[in-house]
Amino acid sequence: MKAMANKSKHLAGISLAIMGTGFVATIPFEGNLAVDLLQGGFEAGLVGGLADWFAVTALFRHPMGLPIPHTALLPKNRKRVTNALVSTLENDWLSQESIQDKIKQIHLTDKIISTLERELHSDTVKNGMQQLIEEVIRQIKPERFVPYIEREVKKSLSSVRIGSLLQTAADQALIRKYEEKAFDAALQKAEEWLMDKNRRDQLGTFALKALNSIEGDGILQFALKSLQNLVNEEKLGKILQTLLLNIIYSLRYEKDPNRQAIMIKLRTIMNNLGKNKPVVTEIENLVDSLIAGWEPSGKITDVLQNAQQRVLEFVENGKFMDDYFLPFISRLLDDLKNDNEKMDRIENWVQGQLASLIAENHSKIGKLVQENLDKLDNETLIEMVENNVGKDLQWIRVNGAVCGFIIGLILTGFKAFF
Repeated sequence: MKAMANKSKHLAGISLAIMGTGFVATIPFEGNLAVDLLQGGFEAGLVGGLADWFAVTALFRHPMGLPIPHTALLPKNRKRVTNALVSTLENDWLSQESIQDKIKQIHLTDKIISTLERELHSDTVKNGMQQLIEEVIRQIKPERFVPYIEREVKKSLSSVRIGSLLQTAADQALIRKYEEKAFDAALQKAEEWLMDKNRRDQLGTFALKALNSIEGDGILQFALKSLQNLVNEEKLGKILQTLLLNIIYSLRYEKDPNRQAIMIKLRTIMNNLGKNKPVVTEIENLVDSLIAGWEPSGKITDVLQNAQQRVLEFVENGKFMDDYFLPFISRLLDDLKNDNEKMDRIENWVQGQLASLIAENHSKIGKLVQENLDKLDNETLIEMVENNVGKDLQWIRVNGAVCGFIIGLILTGFKAFF
């Protein structure tokens, strides 16, 4: 561009030199009609070329360095020219409305989805997405989530309705007949305890001590003494052992009245367990104290870190992208394309975001142009303008010389004719 401007300058200078040379060369030959015509053309061409040179030069600088009024127009009016240029850009060429109208003509969602579908399975996109996902997973700090998780877990446990939970557990136990199994298990343990070889002596000793501790009147005391003379510890223990074992054996039969009475009592207690306020309150206090003293942060951190590592290993596996992630994205894109309502909502959202972005940053277009122009000194700015539009400006000088030459020929011929 600069070379073309310099070439135009040379051409303008040559045209002016031709006119001047022609005018001087014809002076000695005045009086001849043809020469007078040429002299008149060269004279007018020289005047026209000089006038246009003055006009073109006056746009950028003072002609011949002389401070002639109304010259060096661009440096003197630089701020006004710059403001006009910025205003034209902001309000006419690149106004908010024109940019937004142009963007609305483009269905951005369709273009985005088409681009994603086209590039989704390329190695560049696949590797880029995998690296992005891996980096996102690595950047997650599990310990940051521990206080929140711990607080929510404790809150959830504290909000559990113990009465309802107890009643649900009791109802399930009744459905599975756990009360009978528990009672039979207790009878089994009692029988095993009674069948121990040392248990008879223990029962006899216990019974004798109980008899000795009984206080009564003369007849009762006589009867107790008589009983003690008739039986010893071994016999008394055997009697108690046999009695208790017989009770256990009878309680094992389902139709035993005592067993049935006990089962009815147990089932009644279990059916009303959730409404037993003392029991529920006691368990609630116990749960609250356990929760308050529970410190699960270490365990939660370990679980989160292990989960993070397993997820990272899964993603690093080459099958993750091809077997899971890319098919998921493809299905998602297909669903979007087939759902016009979703597509419209996404398009409206994208257009709205772009409109907001344009509205917030539109003034920066003018500011950017203003800042870049302000960075240039007058000489650099003039050189830039001359390099870009100088070709046309220099041709004004050439055209002025040529037009002046033709007009000079006409006027001189007209003058000679009359």
